[in-house]
Amino acid sequence: MIEKLEELDRQLFIYLNSLNTEWLDILMYWITYKFTWYPIYVLLVVLVVIRFKWKGALLMLIVVVAVGLADQLTSGFMKPYFGRLRPCHEPEISSLINVVSGCGGRFGFASSHASTTFALATSLWLLLKDWSRWFMWGFLWAAIVAYSRVYVGVHYPGDILIGAMGGIMVGWITVQLYLWLTKRFYGTPISSKTLLE
Repeated sequence: MIEKLEELDRQLFIYLNSLNTEWLDILMYWITYKFTWYPIYVLLVVLVVIRFKWKGALLMLIVVVAVGLADQLTSGFMKPYFGRLRPCHEPEISSLINVVSGCGGRFGFASSHASTTFALATSLWLLLKDWSRWFMWGFLWAAIVAYSRVYVGVHYPGDILIGAMGGIMVGWITVQLYLWLTKRFYGTPISSKTLLE
């Protein structure tokens, strides 16, 4: 059963990775490059802190914790534990795929890009959705970033799916624990919902 799933994952990867063009190579390179998004992260932190003062900084700290835990789940635990090679390191298929810019580390299951972006989208949505419904678009952004990892040749779709699920789970658990703790110590959970009341 596992072998069949891995073969389906491999075939789907080869198909999706083959849908490449020169202009998409450039676009996906910048989408997948983590430093591309840093100015937006900084702007987001500044806006949230300006709007909610020290409690906004606390909200952003929880988001950072969720992202850090999601990264540890995939990079710190899953990749070394499962030891599944990235597609670009697989000798059987390496000649069939389009690798846009380097292969990265040896192991790819599960994708830390998918995990961290979905943890970010989930925690932002749960903490700030009452301030702005625009945060729901974070899930579309996370999906595009996650897909870019297949496009550039460094992750199988299964790596992305499990990484995304792990990120959503870590984001949700982190925020629920934070809300429980703030309710216990402050009498009310601290989120955009309570801060805007």
